[in-house]
Amino acid sequence: MKVKMKMKNKRIIIGGGGTGGHIFPAIAIADAIKSLAPDTEILFVGANHKLEMEKVPEAGYEIIGLPVAGLQRRLTYKNLTFIFKLLISMLKSSRIIKNFKPDIAIGVGGYASGPILKAATRRNIPIVIQEQNSYAGLTNKLLSKKARKVFVAYEGMDRFFPKESIVFTGNPIRQDINELVDKREDALRFFDLGKDKTIVLIIGGSLGAGTINKSMLNGIEKLPGNLQILWQTGKLYFEEIMEHPLVKKNEQLKVMPFIKKMDLAYSVADIIVSRAGAGTISELALVGKPVILVPSPNVAEDHQTKNAMALVDKQAALHIKDKEAPEKLLDEIIRLSENENLMKSLSVNIKELAITDSAKRIAEEILKMI
Repeated sequence: MKVKMKMKNKRIIIGGGGTGGHIFPAIAIADAIKSLAPDTEILFVGANHKLEMEKVPEAGYEIIGLPVAGLQRRLTYKNLTFIFKLLISMLKSSRIIKNFKPDIAIGVGGYASGPILKAATRRNIPIVIQEQNSYAGLTNKLLSKKARKVFVAYEGMDRFFPKESIVFTGNPIRQDINELVDKREDALRFFDLGKDKTIVLIIGGSLGAGTINKSMLNGIEKLPGNLQILWQTGKLYFEEIMEHPLVKKNEQLKVMPFIKKMDLAYSVADIIVSRAGAGTISELALVGKPVILVPSPNVAEDHQTKNAMALVDKQAALHIKDKEAPEKLLDEIIRLSENENLMKSLSVNIKELAITDSAKRIAEEILKMI
């Protein structure tokens, strides 16, 4: 008589984080894996006190934090603790790999992915990498030499990674962004917006963007009556902006510290002003609205400018430099709102760059490897 052996559940570690641009794709990949293989056990590893320690549990997954921190690219006392934190993170990562026994480890970028993926390779656990940006991050470049596959969202990434390991998948995004049809009426009610006005959505990432906020304050007096602004300021800036005399009781402004219902915000927007994080750009391509990008200059290796220019080169977005935004942003918003043909062409061109099933593509490749 044959004895049926019980197959053990697949086990996957996902390492990385630091910003929403790393975390939301990671969660989307995890969700896609669970959809295809519900019994899979998934463990996240991130950096202590970073956004992933809040967002990953909210999404229903377990996460372990490491004390790892990024290496500063200038002389600073913070670099004195870098090696100490890295060594502790490497030891902790080795224990995590030994105890969890993953079949594969996925790195989504950010310095938190380094120790856990390095520990995986030392135990001959296969690793894969997901690179969101058009210009690869340092951690991913270093790890790619040992990676079985590197999932990318832009062409020409063989500048950074071994050509034979590259798989073009696009960037995974939150599922609700895929489902914007017929949400406009609900969104108008939810945000209490007028249906007869052009609605401009202002977003600067989950923490807000100081330059974009300053640029809007600088130009409020020029705001024409046909525009309505749905404005995510970020928690750090909200109270200060609400105290501004031109913001108080201004019915054209709907100011919020954070927009949880981003699907509704995207569905109601006629124009979007945004930073140029890779995950955001992937969402914007799916949304298919005309976009003005103001890349953050405070990002390693100027990723955001490179991301923005990848769209600008395809006539899929407008671009304003961060240092020029305080003088130019509102004028550019007004100019775009008055040019229906430009709005239409930007919308068509950015929509052509959209990939709707990125997370599923990545999940399928990973499960095949296991």
